[in-house]
Amino acid sequence: MAPNPNESENVLVLRQLTKHFPGKPKPTVDRLDLVVPKGAIYGFLGRNGAGKSTTIRMLLGLVEPTRGSAEILGHPCDALTPEVRARIGYLPEGHHVYGWMTVAECGKFQSAFFPQWNWKIFNAVVDHFRLTPKMASGSLSRGQRAGLCLAMTLAPEPELLILDDPALGLDPVARRSLLESMLYVTRRSDRTILFSSHLLSDVERVADRIVILDEGTLRANCTVETFRERIRQYALRFPEGIAAPANLAHPTLLQSFRTERNLVLTLANAGEAERQWLATLGAERIEERPLGMEEAFIAYVGDRGEKTFFLDGISGIEGLSPSIA
Repeated sequence: MAPNPNESENVLVLRQLTKHFPGKPKPTVDRLDLVVPKGAIYGFLGRNGAGKSTTIRMLLGLVEPTRGSAEILGHPCDALTPEVRARIGYLPEGHHVYGWMTVAECGKFQSAFFPQWNWKIFNAVVDHFRLTPKMASGSLSRGQRAGLCLAMTLAPEPELLILDDPALGLDPVARRSLLESMLYVTRRSDRTILFSSHLLSDVERVADRIVILDEGTLRANCTVETFRERIRQYALRFPEGIAAPANLAHPTLLQSFRTERNLVLTLANAGEAERQWLATLGAERIEERPLGMEEAFIAYVGDRGEKTFFLDGISGIEGLSPSIA
C-alpha cells in the first residue's frame, strides 16, 4: 500500500524511512513505505534484529531517521508536541515501572501527563490483573507489571496504541488478559493498534493485517488470510529406488527438506506453473499441506534453501530424524 498524503484517515504514513547506525554494514531499517489507516489492527512481525523496535522508536521521535520521513496522526514524527503525544499510547517491551511507587502512585504520576486520563479504565485494568492500589510496583510479578503498564497505557484513551512485544515473558493467563484489553480498545472504530509480537497465535487472533520486516526491508503487507494462502507446502513421496532430485531451484521455492523417499517443499505464491513443475519431479504422490501462521512465517523469513535436521550426524542420538508417513 503506497503512502497517500491526501488521505486524512491515515494514522501512520512512512515514506522511505531509513535508519543506518554507524559501524553497521547494512541499514537497520531500509526505505520503509507503509500506511496504517484509522481503525486498523496491524501486526508488526520479523525476526530479532529485523528493525521493528527501531521503526517504532523512529515513529515516536525517540530515534532520528537517517533518511526518509514519517507522520503520526498527521504530524511529523520528529516534532511531536505534548498534545500529540497525549493521543498515543506506547507500551514498550520489558514493562518498566518505578519500583519505589505503589500501583496507585504510578497511576497518579502518569495521569499528570494526559488530560484525557480515565480513572475508570485504569482501575478496571488494574482489577482485572488482580492488583491493589497499595501494592509496591517493585514487588510485582512480570504479569502484574504488564498489567500495571497496560493500565497506564490505556487510561489516556489513546487514538493510537503502539505495543512493542507486550506479551514477552507472560504466562498464558496474563497474555489472554492483554489480548482482551487490546480488543476492548478497538471496540471504537476510530482507535488504531500497531503491535509487534513473536507470539504468532496472538497476532493471528487479533490482527487485521500483518507487516513483515526482514533485515530492515518490508517483505509483506497483507491480511493474515492472504499470507497463509500464499505460503504453501507440498509433501512428495518417491517410488522405491528413485531418489528425489538434488539441487532443486525454483523462483518460488522457500525451503526444502528431504528424507530417504520423501521431499517437503515450501513455496510462496504457488500457482498452476508451480504445480506443473512439481509434477515433473517424478514423485508417486504429491500432497498439499495447509500451514498455520507460525509455520508459514518461519518458512517465509527463515534461511532459504535445503534444510537438514540439526542433530543429524551426532553420535548417540538416534531416531530423531522426521519422516513422512
